[in-house]
Amino acid sequence: MKKEVFAILEPGNPLMTKAIDALKRYHEAQAAGLPAEEVERLKTEAEQLFQAVSEFQFRMLGCRSDTLH
Repeated sequence: MKKEVFAILEPGNPLMTKAIDALKRYHEAQAAGLPAEEVERLKTEAEQLFQAVSEFQFRMLGCRSDTLH
């Protein structure tokens, strides 16, 4: 069980990789001066993915008792 709990933190984890890639795309869009709407969309995408990572970690650690919808 312990190994499963920390699997989300391991390099190459698909969910964490998606979140990090989304954050990189957001920062690249900012640096490139893309339109504000696109930058905001990328920011929202990154935030949502990191929220999913956080929620998964809490669930794996037994800290969340609510149900999935």
